[in-house]
Amino acid sequence: MQEKQALDGFAAIAQETRLRIIRLLVTAGADGMAAGAITEAIAGASAPRISFHLSHLENAGLVVGRREGRSIIYSAVFTALSDLVAFLMRDCCEGHCEVCDRAIALFARCTGRPQTMSGSPRIACEEP
Repeated sequence: MQEKQALDGFAAIAQETRLRIIRLLVTAGADGMAAGAITEAIAGASAPRISFHLSHLENAGLVVGRREGRSIIYSAVFTALSDLVAFLMRDCCEGHCEVCDRAIALFARCTGRPQTMSGSPRIACEEP
């Protein structure tokens, strides 16, 4: 992930409603949620505001919408969210695995990936 993509992604979720939407969609999984259901789930939100925030998240590549009948179903783009997490973690350990153990374990549990940070030259947390 390039720095510009990371900045766009973090900027998109650096807003309360958008962060709530992302968390809802992550919980919903691949099935996603209809825009109306998202509006209902976020107290005090109006349909136009949710639409605005969904558009912002979609432009950042963090969510994708698909039409089903009269509804638009939104889903989290898990690869993009995973890339954001990996971008943050890539340099955090600086060879001291214990610093990132909790985050790596959580990431592994959520993704089903092994508890390593492959592809990162600065993290020596893997078995050779």
